Amino acid sequence: MAPALIQNAAPIDTLIADKAYDTNSLRALLAAQEIEAVIPSIRRRKPLIPHDVRAYRERNLIERMFGRLKDFRRVATRYDKLARNFLATALLAAVIIWWLN
Repeated sequence: MAPALIQNAAPIDTLIADKAYDTNSLRALLAAQEIEAVIPSIRRRKPLIPHDVRAYRERNLIERMFGRLKDFRRVATRYDKLARNFLATALLAAVIIWWLN
């Protein structure tokens, strides 16, 4: 599934993913398309492949924000039919999260 998503995506410079995507085939595909892979190695891989820790940490912040947005039922279940209404709901939820923290 990942190769199909990468091929259909807009031009990208960096792919940031978690340890589940640490495969030689995916890394080879990314290298062939000149895409930087920011994927931490699984523990059993020898030698470990280095990655950009700072970029991976920023990915974690975004992932946690999506987790917080899913606390709002209307955002998690996407009741809105129109994309603009869903975006407005997501933005309001983000403002509420920011306000409370």
